[in-house]
Amino acid sequence: MGGRLKIALLLAPALAVIGVLFAGGLVAAFAQSLGYLPAIGMTELSLVAYREILSDEGFFDSLVLTLYVSGVSTGVSTVLAVLAALALRASGGRVSAVVFQLPITIPHLVAAVGIALVVGQTGLGARLAALLGLVGEPGDFPALLYDKYSVGIILTYVWKEVPFIALVVLASLRGVASELEDVARTLGAGAWQRFWYVVFPVISPSVVAASLLVFAFTFGAFEVPYLLGKSYPTILPVMAYNEYREIDLAARPTAMAINVLIALVTGTVAALYLRLARDLGRRG
Repeated sequence: MGGRLKIALLLAPALAVIGVLFAGGLVAAFAQSLGYLPAIGMTELSLVAYREILSDEGFFDSLVLTLYVSGVSTGVSTVLAVLAALALRASGGRVSAVVFQLPITIPHLVAAVGIALVVGQTGLGARLAALLGLVGEPGDFPALLYDKYSVGIILTYVWKEVPFIALVVLASLRGVASELEDVARTLGAGAWQRFWYVVFPVISPSVVAASLLVFAFTFGAFEVPYLLGKSYPTILPVMAYNEYREIDLAARPTAMAINVLIALVTGTVAALYLRLARDLGRRG
């Protein structure tokens, strides 16, 4: 049995599950977004749901907010994670690495509740700030929840995703030969030059892959924005959920059309991101 055939057979069960659950769900959602719901007598295909969404100003407000939250969360998480991975690599301490991994085990919903208890105007941070005299009353603490900048949502994502990206980068840092860094140092390269010309080319594929996963997740995530986000505009998945909860099943195509557009935007941004990363890699 050839090596490729053996690998294909080993991957077949997992690919079959992914294909049925993901591709099957996407096809069903696309069909419903076109108005195909035989259970309630809707069998004619149309683009009515898409026309309604794309003519709705609220949809574009939600799209901008979702891109903003996902982009800022991914960018901040990536920078902090690379710095954390370099620090963990330099320290070499196993205890600090284990402690750093703990946030990964905590569900996003629990993390959102924890952030709310800390940064809310009645939370621990507000009371501590009042105790230290930084603000007059806890209620004077800046509103970081349900605000227009979605600070609470971004803080939750950063707290959760930094360890994930850092662990991926830390694993790839093992491929960086310390001898090359020593050679660069003896040739007079500074810390930034050693990082950019020796370390970064090795870890860049991991950074791109991990940050892309974080962007895709935060763009399509529901629970944290639902708990900590404001009522208008909402993140796109929350907007889709609100449409999905409508008692009238005739609203279902709108919810599914939003989900299809979320998948389309995520795929487009991912393709552009990979293209940009490839171009930067060639220039490097």
